[in-house]
Amino acid sequence: MTGCAQRFAVAVVLAFPATASAQEKVDFATDVQPILQRSCVGCHGPKVQLGTLRLDSKDAASKTIHAGEHEQSSLYQRIAGIGDQARMPMGAKPLPAAEIATIKRWIDEGASWPESLSAKANFKKHWSFVPPVRPALPAVKLASWPRNPVDAFVLARLEKEALRPSPEADRVTLIRRLHLDLTGLPPEPDAVDAFLADKRPDAFERLVDRLLASPHYGERWGRHWLDAARYADSDGFEKDKQRSVWFYRDWVINALNRDMPYDRFIIEQIAGDLLPNATQDQKVATGFLRNSMVNEEGGIDPEQFRMEAMFDRIEAVGKGVLGLTAQCAQCHNHKFDPFTQEEYYQLFAFLNDSHEGSMVVYSPQEQQRRAAIFMRVLEIEDDLKHRTPDWEAKFTAWQKSVTAKDPQWTVVLPDVEDISTGGQKYLPMSDGSLLAAGYAPTKHRAHLIVKTEMTRIGALRLELLKDPDLPLGGPGRSTLGTAALSEFSVEVERPEKPGVTQEVCIAGASADLNMPKSPLEPQYHDKSDAQKQNRRVTGPIAYAIDGDTDTAWTTDAGPGRRNVPRNAVFNLEQPIEGGKGVTLHIYLTQNHGGWNSDANQNQNLGRIRLSLTDASGVEAEPPLTFSQWRTTVPEWGAANEEIENLWSAHPAGSSQLVLNTREKKRETHLLVRGDFLKPGKVITAGVPAFLNPLPPDAPANRLTFANWLVDRQAPTTARSIVNRVWQNYFGTGIVATSEDLGTQADARSHPELLDWMAVEFMDSGWSFKKLHRLIVTSAAYRQTSKVTPELLAADPYNRLISRGPRLRVEGEVVRDIALAASGLLNPKVGGPSVYPPAPDFLFLPPASYGPKIWDVETGPDRYRRGLYTFRYRSVPYPVLQNFDTPNGDTSCVRRVRSNTPLQALTTLNEPLFVEAAQALADLTLKKGGETDADRVTFAFRRCVSRRPDAAEKQTLLSFLENQKPRGEREAWTALSRVLLNLDETITKE
Repeated sequence: MTGCAQRFAVAVVLAFPATASAQEKVDFATDVQPILQRSCVGCHGPKVQLGTLRLDSKDAASKTIHAGEHEQSSLYQRIAGIGDQARMPMGAKPLPAAEIATIKRWIDEGASWPESLSAKANFKKHWSFVPPVRPALPAVKLASWPRNPVDAFVLARLEKEALRPSPEADRVTLIRRLHLDLTGLPPEPDAVDAFLADKRPDAFERLVDRLLASPHYGERWGRHWLDAARYADSDGFEKDKQRSVWFYRDWVINALNRDMPYDRFIIEQIAGDLLPNATQDQKVATGFLRNSMVNEEGGIDPEQFRMEAMFDRIEAVGKGVLGLTAQCAQCHNHKFDPFTQEEYYQLFAFLNDSHEGSMVVYSPQEQQRRAAIFMRVLEIEDDLKHRTPDWEAKFTAWQKSVTAKDPQWTVVLPDVEDISTGGQKYLPMSDGSLLAAGYAPTKHRAHLIVKTEMTRIGALRLELLKDPDLPLGGPGRSTLGTAALSEFSVEVERPEKPGVTQEVCIAGASADLNMPKSPLEPQYHDKSDAQKQNRRVTGPIAYAIDGDTDTAWTTDAGPGRRNVPRNAVFNLEQPIEGGKGVTLHIYLTQNHGGWNSDANQNQNLGRIRLSLTDASGVEAEPPLTFSQWRTTVPEWGAANEEIENLWSAHPAGSSQLVLNTREKKRETHLLVRGDFLKPGKVITAGVPAFLNPLPPDAPANRLTFANWLVDRQAPTTARSIVNRVWQNYFGTGIVATSEDLGTQADARSHPELLDWMAVEFMDSGWSFKKLHRLIVTSAAYRQTSKVTPELLAADPYNRLISRGPRLRVEGEVVRDIALAASGLLNPKVGGPSVYPPAPDFLFLPPASYGPKIWDVETGPDRYRRGLYTFRYRSVPYPVLQNFDTPNGDTSCVRRVRSNTPLQALTTLNEPLFVEAAQALADLTLKKGGETDADRVTFAFRRCVSRRPDAAEKQTLLSFLENQKPRGEREAWTALSRVLLNLDETITKE
């Protein structure tokens, strides 16, 4: 029989049992069970129970079968491809129609299943869903080898495979490996010599402690967390505008340098703002949840991309903290883990009740300056009070005089004509305000329509309110709560003439700033006068609104006094009278915005509220505070001037995206197929049933969620991070799929070691530094990386840790090694991101959507570590991209490692590497010694740490001699380029 005929015959035999006679009742044993055994039991049987389902057991399968009603049975729905769940069997062809029909008939006939044909439903939880318990140390034969418990587990596995560990690496290799692993920087030759000369038995441990105390430790290990936190310096998507979030990056570095316990590290990033008396740092930490991309295309629906950001946050928590593919349950139940779609949205609900806000943040030096300013202002105001015994009576009288002028205002909530807003969205808020919530800072003329029953309207009040959701730029950019509003006009439509509008003349206006009030004039404000007075130019209506595209109304009252609510009052020349049913058409013009604006500003109309009154000649009321009142007292002019001078010296600060809790709860819905346009049933906050439970009566907020993530009984949290730390030392985690410890995870290489380290990590106070010390002081870590053919055949990928790690360092460290070896490296820790050399065309159309800022550094910042390179998501920095660094679009807990010609071309030709070679040449000629042989050794050691052997030295000297006709410096530069590209230069060996 031919191959084709054989396959055909088998197909006929396999299909035969499913074709029950139409006249006979379906028999489970002959008609149904063969189908289940052949197509279902592989994933839902005694060995594997994906989704905690067994289809060889009657009791276990009953939850998927509704006897007598096939349409209610999920077993039938899944094999028939009905509903929103993926069709089964997963990853295989659908069942033949005849088999589906057989199962349908069987269910409708009552789903008879004899007990004798049912397996015992024994379910065993997947190992990663069971809280880790400390296992006993295994017995080993080579008892002299282990240095700590890690080695016992490694050696036990090696002995099981009939292997022996490799010898210890030489001391030069160890110090280089240790420096690169703990700080990401190579050791200086002097440090190598000192270590070689240190004969104390604990010399290695002392070196470990010194490196763990280095500020560069936080930079090295912070980079790994920033990958998981999808850190970048731009928004992503179309415009990919800059964002100021480097304070979060520095928070990560500082937290690791302080050895902040990992449980606290997670709590502050999820809910730092909810901690009692939350500090600036704790609020900044919530930037972890704000690192999502932001879409600022015109015409987008903000809710769609708010949802995209929410999905991204769940993925980041899933990968970065839980080590689970939580995102797989966004649209349907997880296909493999017992993670339902409803449970996904229960987690979602914890994060959905938050504002996507911004805050002004200050460095320690700026905080000291602010404290000094606040103290001095308080001293001046206290002195004014002391010198004026009756100040309280005068202040109270002033308050009464101001409030007496305040008429009765009626807040109105206008309709907004969508076509007029140019992509901006005006969302109604609970306080009667409108939030201009579009991501794009579009230029537009918004049309607000107000239908009112008032019989007389004498004035309108427009309030500009602060809002925690609004963006904050930075130096030269807009400030928190900015309204880029430059024109205001009113038309009236009367009920007797529908569709006909008449312009309403505005007689004058005032704003609540402590500046001279001026009427609305036909001529625009002369900016030069204000500039001569060193004031912000914001318009002629008490510096509020004009028609100038370069000015705008803002909540920014100056450094230290930002985000202050404002109001402007517009008095009508003739009150609108004549009965009820009047419709007002109000036009607000925003002339700022877009990537092509002068300062690449990030402005937005902000949050506004509109009120009407029947009174005329109304003035805007100022805030009723002592600080406001003192500015109205003539005899206090000198004190007021001194305070204003103090405010002018207030630091501008920087911005940071953070998360804030909403005052009003937001409903969470299960989204059908993950579509924000298809909200399903309302979901309350909760956690997956297969993980640790929530504490009873815990409030449904982010702080509860954060504490749940790092609960001692959380089965995956400690395992996940310990596995990633191991991965970064040895190239592969104990579980290779470090982003997924679920049922589809790769097999563990050392199961007991993973659990032992997870428990040890928690019992040691969740200390990263103790975990690092444990690993690097092990004999397993200190093995040589040299490999024999026999060992390579037995353990090709070093999963058994039969030798030391030989890995290429990450992209940032490749660059840092070149800078350090050449002497160019600027070791400064923290601060704003920098712009090293890059091709100009990358940041201009058509390579980039719109022009982007890339002001190449010319001073010391040119040589900062790769960690501080500014990261556009849409235009990754070429050097880092060529060496596989992620660009921050999504959470990444496992970088790829490639080996391409582009990498060699980069290190040979990229401007900074060429500058490093030139600098190394100059350093060698200056400090390398008197002879070429000494200089070759000097340069070689700076790049590779060890000394060259005789053959290597001779080869390098011959190369140098061949280059000498080009000139002395050129010859040494050529040799330096060779040394900076040696394979040993960018590995840990």
